[in-house]
Amino acid sequence: MKRRVNYYFLMVAGGLLTCGLLFLSTLSAIASLKIFGNTNYYIFHQLISVAIGLVGGVIMFKLPLPFLKKIAPVLFIVNILLVLAVFLPGIGVKLGGAHRWINIAGNTLQPSEFLKITAILFISAWLSNRISTGGKKNWGGGAKKSFHNFISIYLPFLVFLIIIGFLLLLQRDMSTLGIVCVTLITIYFIAQTPVWHTLLTFILGISSALILIIIQPYRLERLMTFLNPGIDPMGMGHQISQAKLAIGSGGIFGKGLGMSVQKFGALPEPMTDSIFAIVGEELGLIGASALILVFATFVYLGFKIAHNATDKFAKLTAIGLCTWIVFQAFINMASSVGLFPLAGIPLPFFSYGGSHIIAEIIAVGLLLNISKNG
Repeated sequence: MKRRVNYYFLMVAGGLLTCGLLFLSTLSAIASLKIFGNTNYYIFHQLISVAIGLVGGVIMFKLPLPFLKKIAPVLFIVNILLVLAVFLPGIGVKLGGAHRWINIAGNTLQPSEFLKITAILFISAWLSNRISTGGKKNWGGGAKKSFHNFISIYLPFLVFLIIIGFLLLLQRDMSTLGIVCVTLITIYFIAQTPVWHTLLTFILGISSALILIIIQPYRLERLMTFLNPGIDPMGMGHQISQAKLAIGSGGIFGKGLGMSVQKFGALPEPMTDSIFAIVGEELGLIGASALILVFATFVYLGFKIAHNATDKFAKLTAIGLCTWIVFQAFINMASSVGLFPLAGIPLPFFSYGGSHIIAEIIAVGLLLNISKNG
């Protein structure tokens, strides 16, 4: 049964995107002028990415959900091949010691951003096929059936996470790995699988994360800086110290749009990782709180779309997309105020970057599709 598109969700998502572009246009002008000799370079490239994202979002909005479910494995395999392509000479691009991008006609594309969508689609399609709509009744039948489900459903899911984890760790992209894992585990839990499966996965994940942090010195240093920002204020602790200074200097009402001082070189990555700190500086506590409230509204309406979906695949996909975007927003904002270690991930709809903004607009188109064909 077709329903009306959730226009409230569309307005919230459109508001986030519009405010992000407006904010970025003022923030990027100085950097564009300094590096490229004009004030429009960064915002122009962001607008091109938004246009590409809108085309992708419209396509996702128009595609029938059963067809999308059918091609989900193909999309995921193609995405995996693109992830592997970042290591090919002449195609892959290495920046800051990390292989995360591929070169397309002189522009870079980050395949791991789209992996967030294709992995969600694949695991939602797979789980909806494996698990009957009977919910927890599907997991009854005693120890024999429980063991069978553990072997046929849980272990393949765990192998799936390990494969994604291995590929993203090769790219030195632990932050994206954390977002993808939390999103997929949430989908697995919502599919009404046994709770102990999810608990076991979290235990394994946290243990693996601690090991990865310990064996890599720069990750351990980042964790120690989070626990004690004053330990290296001019080194690892510089970004978080400057981010807090920017937010604190904004006060309640902020300095005004475009009036940031920290963006003139004092705060690292003001257009990407640290953009929320600039929001706090220019718009103050009221503006930063309003942005958090809008993201909360986004996830509420997104989960409402998932709740109203009658199809298992649509429900799990909507849950996954909302979890990804809001969890990523939370990590970005929390790291700017010292509540989470610096993760180096963009703020959805706000940070500069083509791949992530395209992926997020596509996700909105898919959520709107689910709202009308739930």
